[in-house]
Amino acid sequence: MHRTPELKVMYFGTPVVLIGSRNEDGSANLAPMSSAWWLGRCCMLGLGNSARTTENLLRERECVLNLPSSAMVDAVDRLALLTGSPVVPPHKVRQGYRYEPDKFPAAGLTEQPSELVRAPRAAECPIQLECRVIAAHPFGSPEGHATAFQVEIVRVHVEEDLIISGTDYIDPVAWDPLIMKFCEFFGGGDNLHPSRLAEGWNMPHDLRQPV
Repeated sequence: MHRTPELKVMYFGTPVVLIGSRNEDGSANLAPMSSAWWLGRCCMLGLGNSARTTENLLRERECVLNLPSSAMVDAVDRLALLTGSPVVPPHKVRQGYRYEPDKFPAAGLTEQPSELVRAPRAAECPIQLECRVIAAHPFGSPEGHATAFQVEIVRVHVEEDLIISGTDYIDPVAWDPLIMKFCEFFGGGDNLHPSRLAEGWNMPHDLRQPV
């Protein structure tokens, strides 16, 4: 029998992305998100308007989509409740966010220069996609509280071990992306790590208890 719940979160399961961007002063920003989908050489990104990353993408028109493996869950969780905006919006304060200007050290990750864009790569991420912003659209209801960015991938970096020998194809068995499913971290179908984001959203599922 189906029910009709009023779901406050619709994250049914998408890959985690660490978006590298440049702040107005040229410093690096790194932000986790999981509202992304790809088609061909383009990707759509959904970002809240209060995010420093949104501000950076609108101004700089470029970014790097760093795709962490499931083994990087600790680093991603360290970023979960950090914001690069000095003024933290009230709704983020309630969720436990705090201002952190140096995201790479905070996550224990290494900033790496890109080749075609100014935005930084995260060296530890096995897949890195350099992108340019093609378009930005207001998104969300009842009022536009988010922005949907269309980006074009201009350069792809992939760890050699993930590429099928003699081809330009990624081995889907070797590649184990970190998945966010209803604010919780998953890889290989298993829950991997307690999630600060789930706590911030007051998600009811206590993963320490048997289901």
